[in-house]
Amino acid sequence: MWYDASQRIERAARAVAGLCVVWALAVSPRDSAGWQDDGAARYDWILVGGTVHDGSGGEPVVADVAIRSAAIAAIGDLKNASAGRRVDCSGLWIAPGFIDLHNHSDRPIVGDAARANVNYLTQGCTTIVTGNCGSGPVNAAEYFETIERLGAGTNVAHLLPHGSLRTEVMGQTNREPTSDELERMRGLADQAMRDGAFGMSTGLIYIPGSFAKTDELIEIAKVVGRHGGFYASHMRSESEGLLDAVEETLRIGRESGAAVHISHFKASGKDAWGLLRSAASLVESARERGGKVTADQYPYTASSTSLEATLLPAWAREGGRSRLAERLKDPPTRARIRDAVAAELPTRGRIQIASFRGKPEWVGKSLDAIAESTRASVADTVLAIEDQGGASIVHFGMQDEEMRFAMGLPWVATASDGSSRIPSDEQPHPRSFGTFSRKIGRYAIAESHISVPLAVRSCSGLPADILGLTDRGYLRTGMAADIVVIDPRDFRDQATYDEPFRYSTGVCYAFVNGVPAIHDRLPTGALGGVVLRRTAQRAHP
Repeated sequence: MWYDASQRIERAARAVAGLCVVWALAVSPRDSAGWQDDGAARYDWILVGGTVHDGSGGEPVVADVAIRSAAIAAIGDLKNASAGRRVDCSGLWIAPGFIDLHNHSDRPIVGDAARANVNYLTQGCTTIVTGNCGSGPVNAAEYFETIERLGAGTNVAHLLPHGSLRTEVMGQTNREPTSDELERMRGLADQAMRDGAFGMSTGLIYIPGSFAKTDELIEIAKVVGRHGGFYASHMRSESEGLLDAVEETLRIGRESGAAVHISHFKASGKDAWGLLRSAASLVESARERGGKVTADQYPYTASSTSLEATLLPAWAREGGRSRLAERLKDPPTRARIRDAVAAELPTRGRIQIASFRGKPEWVGKSLDAIAESTRASVADTVLAIEDQGGASIVHFGMQDEEMRFAMGLPWVATASDGSSRIPSDEQPHPRSFGTFSRKIGRYAIAESHISVPLAVRSCSGLPADILGLTDRGYLRTGMAADIVVIDPRDFRDQATYDEPFRYSTGVCYAFVNGVPAIHDRLPTGALGGVVLRRTAQRAHP
């Protein structure tokens, strides 16, 4: 049954991507009153008799939920109320639309193929946050204008990406900024915050973020904190240096005054196994002292990034791909890079190619298997891949026990670290298609590893609190009508490492600002998303 449902979703999603299926539901939030059957209807939609999980983490209640225009108009017993459409939700769950704090859809959300963001809607997501890991648009106003002009299937919030900011001001050089360069970065940060960015992100394993010293990050984060934004970090290490990296993040929060948020909280690589509980203790001690500290996590034991960021030393990557290519052509330097890669490999688990233009037939294969088939060492295989432009990879480096531990922490939100996608010849991490349905469907519903209210809160109310949103993330009267209706019997992730493009099943309806984005389990193609802007000083859990 699940396979048939997933196939139906995929066919509809392909039609949406091809701009072939945008039926009468594709109206803007301002037009959604048109859903009334007649002018006397009080509400546009009433979701009748569902089990309401309101995003707070409290126990659910059975109730009706009414939508009028772009807002939740009423919650309770609405059997006598009139509406343009009534949907029987008996046996179904009604929850706030999920919020993905860590998303990399900066480019696809303004492209043609994946703008509807169907792979997130089918997980129950109605809001994504871009600009993560230090990469993305620096000019927030221009980015927002593009989204508003083109439309999007989900709401979009944005973080100022420090790595892109640093590149714009001083390139990808390994040095400290001059006083003028630092002031320019602070000025651009101030402008981004005024334009509505929710904070700043860093990617401290990537160049040029890896070249930034702590004091530089503190100075820019002070600007972010002054505007009420938060500092989100892909930290300097998620392996054996994890504890030092957490300490650096906490220091940035203390000295800048900004709330801090740890991206994809994990311990990756054999040398780091066992450190995650100690890292959590550091965070909890900071929170007990009044620090505003949170984290997010995806429910998988594999991560995904570029091969070069995983195995090549930062000095070899300085200056970008063109400089790396030059170094690889110089025999002594190449030998030095090879030695560094060879020393790093034993600390890593299985590394699988997700995309590689040089040899598409290697996609889905591990480095070990490729090396064996080509009769080369694994280190030489890595350099051969980098000679041809590099590859993205899936890295199996985490412990299941630590991943399960982290998902139960009340300050850890669910986030995918993925992006809006349609099926292709690549073999990416399945998290872009299954993070939220996996967290709730597998670990809460099927396994009871965590409670359903906690799992739903980690996907809705908690990320809303971290962002400081006051108009969504919870099911409350007067809030934005970002709502998902789930069938708990089949709300499951279907994407796997071998078949990563399988759409999640079990979302019966999804509303984005009152506009139906999924109707009777199929995507509609509606572009009901809006740009979310930080507008004032906000709270942080």
